[in-house]
Amino acid sequence: MMSVKKAVLQILRSVEEPLHYKEITKSIIETGLWSSKGKTPEASVFSCLNSDINTYGNQSAFMRVAPGKFSLRKVQKNEKQGSHGTTNSRVYIKGGYSFLASAEKILEQSGKPMHYKDITEKALKKGLLFSTGRTPEATMNAQLLNELKRTKAIGKPTRFIRSSPGHFSLVKWMKTDLPSQINTHNKEIRKKVLARLKALNPDQFEELVGQLLAEMGFESIEVTKYHNDGGIDVRGTLLIGDVVRIKMAVQAKRWKGNIQTPIVQQVRGSLGAHEQGLIITTSDFSKGAIKEANQSDKTPVGLMNGKQLVALLMEYNIGVRRKSHDLFELEELPIAEKVNDIQD
Repeated sequence: MMSVKKAVLQILRSVEEPLHYKEITKSIIETGLWSSKGKTPEASVFSCLNSDINTYGNQSAFMRVAPGKFSLRKVQKNEKQGSHGTTNSRVYIKGGYSFLASAEKILEQSGKPMHYKDITEKALKKGLLFSTGRTPEATMNAQLLNELKRTKAIGKPTRFIRSSPGHFSLVKWMKTDLPSQINTHNKEIRKKVLARLKALNPDQFEELVGQLLAEMGFESIEVTKYHNDGGIDVRGTLLIGDVVRIKMAVQAKRWKGNIQTPIVQQVRGSLGAHEQGLIITTSDFSKGAIKEANQSDKTPVGLMNGKQLVALLMEYNIGVRRKSHDLFELEELPIAEKVNDIQD
């Protein structure tokens, strides 16, 4: 059984994108990488991530990208790995590929649907994948299923499709154009959602941010009165397992241009005692702002750009309505082969 830190590393490197600590906890438990005897495993994972970031700063293997969301920190490939595990997110996997990336490559090479056990076996034999776990095939299956669930939840395109129990294929192989049509449709919806956000007036945008925090599980949410003074716009508290309290101070920026370094400094200077900062914008952030937000010797400030905001709104069904359609494909009937001719 891995330590919680090693388990989190393996999950984050396999999905290649930020995850909420609750998703991380669910994945490491379901894949058997880690287990907890405590009543609040999510709090343990959250504490581990925060502790590592607070201890090592920009030398930590992890970085906080949004409230409750973490990813692997990307550094230069020639940077030496520290004793606490800092390295480039691509280098964590000695074979060079994550579970999902290796699965995609194996499927492309085979040109046909494969069982997740066969995918894992071939990926390991070809040296595409390295795993320290005892059941890499279970991890592969869990990661493929989680990928399908996650992309469906936020309406984003997926690379894989489960063609039958345990078997996976690539979406681009499908003869029907339906997946492409769905992806195109959802991409257009995301654009329209972002356009609507940009059309809101400042106080409406702040109110929407407050609603989003409520859906994410924050309590004691306070949307401050709009004064156009660049201060904190929304405050809330996230309670984890009746043990951990996270006070969040949010500045909502309905801007067209990128957020610059002074805004990050302004938010950090406006934080109260034990508060964490977050900037949510309809645009994006400059390189200087990102660097400033992740200064190891200062209070970290989370950054959420327009694309990330739209993804969260769609995940929590704010401003959108989710529709579901079942698509059936023909398979062989589960019957035994005929041994003797049937006689009348």
